[in-house]
Amino acid sequence: MPMHQWIQMSADLETGIEEITQAGEVIEQAGVSASTISILLERLGELAVAAGLTLLRAVIVGVIGWYIIKLISRWVRSLLNRSSLDDGMAGFLTSVITTVLRCLLVVIIIGILGIPMSSVVALVGSAGLAIGLALQGCLTNFSGGVLILVVKPFKVGDYIIDSDGNEGTVTAIDIIYTKLLTADNRTVTIPNGTLANSTVINTTREPIRRLDFNVSISYEENIDRVKKVLLHTAQESGFVVEGQESRAFVASFDPSAVKITLRFWVQSEAYWEAKWAMQEAIKKQFDAEGISMPFDQLDVHVVNKQ
Repeated sequence: MPMHQWIQMSADLETGIEEITQAGEVIEQAGVSASTISILLERLGELAVAAGLTLLRAVIVGVIGWYIIKLISRWVRSLLNRSSLDDGMAGFLTSVITTVLRCLLVVIIIGILGIPMSSVVALVGSAGLAIGLALQGCLTNFSGGVLILVVKPFKVGDYIIDSDGNEGTVTAIDIIYTKLLTADNRTVTIPNGTLANSTVINTTREPIRRLDFNVSISYEENIDRVKKVLLHTAQESGFVVEGQESRAFVASFDPSAVKITLRFWVQSEAYWEAKWAMQEAIKKQFDAEGISMPFDQLDVHVVNKQ
C-alpha cells in the first residue's frame, strides 16, 4: 500500500477518535441535564401538592368558619331579642358583630395561605386613597345607621315617609341599609346616610293620629244639619278615640259649594282603615239623608250666527 494512503488512514482514525470523544462529552452533558430536569419536576410536584393542601385547608377553614359565624350571629340576635333593646338596635349590633367576625376569618385564611400580613398592609396602604374613596359611602351609611339608632327618629315597626317619597313599614335597620315594606308588599332598601340626612315623617310614632275629611255641600243645604250628620257618622264608625274632641266646621266658601271639614282622632295603626271606611260611610249617609254634594259643571251655549 502506498505511503500516502497510510498517512490518510491515520488521519481519518485520529478524526474518528476525536468525534467519539466529543460525542461522549455530549452524552455526558445530556445525562446531567436530564437529571437536573428530573429533580426540578420532582420539586415542582412537591410544591404543587403542598400548595394544594394549603389551599384545601384554607377552603375548609373558610367554609367551617362561615358556618360558625352564622351560628354565632343567630345566637347573638336571639340573645339581644331577649334583652331590653329594640329590634333596630339588635339588628344593627348583630350586623356589626357579623362583619367583624368575617373580617377576622379573612385574616385567618390569609395566614393559612402563607401571605405575609406586612405585604397585605403595604398593599392596603398603597391603595389607601382608592379604598378610602370607595368606602366613603359605606362609612357615611354606617355613621348614619349609628345616628338613627342613637337619635331614634324611627324604629322597626314604624311607618315612615322620607323626603324622596319612599314610604313603608320599617322591617330592618342594618349596618348599611334600612329596609321598608310597602303597603303592596314591596321591599324598599334605603342607605342609612340618605335617611339620616333627609326629612323623615313618622306616622305611627304617636299612638293617635288626626283624621280630616273635607266635604262639599250645596248652598241650599242646612249647615247645622250636615255637621250633625257628619259627627254622628264618625261616632257610629267605632274609630273615634274616646276622650278626644271631634269637630265639624265650615272650612271655606267655594264658587259652587260650601266646604265642611270633619276632624276627629283615631288610633295610628287604624288610620287607613278608618279613612277608607269613613269615606264610604259619609257617602251612604248623605244619600240616606238626601244631602247633595255638588260637582263642577260646565255649561256650553252654542250660538248660531247666520
